[in-house]
Amino acid sequence: MFALLACPFAARALDLDLKLEPGAALSLNGQQSNRFEFGGAATLKGLVGFEGGYVNLAAGVTFLGLPAQTGYTYTSAGTAWAPSLGLRFQFPRESEAMRLGRPHQREALHGAKPWVDADVLYVSTGGLDRVGFATAVGLSFPVGESRSFWLGPFVRYFQIFQGNPAGFDNRNANTIILGLSLETGTRLVRPSVVEPEEKAAVVVAVAARADRDGDGLADDVDACPDMYGPASNAGCPVYEKIVVKADVLELKEKIQFAWNQSMIEPVSYPALDEVSKALEDNKGFRVAIEGHASSEGADDHNQSLSNRRAEAVLDYVANHGVARDRLVSKGFSSSRPIESNATASGREANRRVEFVVHFIVLKEGSLQ
Repeated sequence: MFALLACPFAARALDLDLKLEPGAALSLNGQQSNRFEFGGAATLKGLVGFEGGYVNLAAGVTFLGLPAQTGYTYTSAGTAWAPSLGLRFQFPRESEAMRLGRPHQREALHGAKPWVDADVLYVSTGGLDRVGFATAVGLSFPVGESRSFWLGPFVRYFQIFQGNPAGFDNRNANTIILGLSLETGTRLVRPSVVEPEEKAAVVVAVAARADRDGDGLADDVDACPDMYGPASNAGCPVYEKIVVKADVLELKEKIQFAWNQSMIEPVSYPALDEVSKALEDNKGFRVAIEGHASSEGADDHNQSLSNRRAEAVLDYVANHGVARDRLVSKGFSSSRPIESNATASGREANRRVEFVVHFIVLKEGSLQ
């Protein structure tokens, strides 16, 4: 590890990990399986590798315990301690920027990473020391938002070379271990050294305004900083049936309901599908779905109807992939007209559903 830290070419971050592998052990050798029962094993390993690399160096120790079966003269348990050195080969994990991102980018198999390793062992069993090797395959899944822990199944083949010691069984010991691996660790980022002649360029780069989505509109004035969109639409993408703004999703057409009911008419499905897509495109949106009614009818009826229509829209959007914890619905009866209720056209305009944006991430460091 210290050699890797000292290498001048090691500009990438280093991943330092600690791994525990408890499991169940079963002897594969016929003579041993007759002598020993189903047992257990545990391996503790330290690993080091470059961020984004495919290979990790590994050092550890394994304990193997196989209880002796009854009915045999030899009643001692089969135990072994085995320090090890080896390599692990794996698919690279996410970059530091992705690990710290909230929410994480979508990954295949929920971020699971397959791995395979191979180790050389120095095995001590009582007064007898021998050489062995072990190899394993496994699958690790990230646990939690911080991705500080990885958990997954593994299967390990463990073999001890008996050699030909006088007075000992000279057949090789073969054991299979099945279990779960738990891994945690940290990432060390090598500080970059800026030469004096480069400092001016670095200052200019830092002073430049960030534009995460590359649409030419700086994040601090971009209503949708993580989605490409024209400046004419405040940096938000253009949809056919809705307009995405910093504080509202504005529908170009009304949502139609069955007369005096909360059932959404099929003609409004395409508009609501676009609302669902817009919310999926920008994970920062949290919206309140508001139902409004005209002044016709009793207040209690209008309040109940506006509530049920807002809930129906929420259910539709949630059933099309938007998490419910990003949505809230509420009915306002006829308390918030946008036109006069004295005319038929005004009453028609007042019967509506609105999508009000209550929270949006405008730039890095924003608070929820």
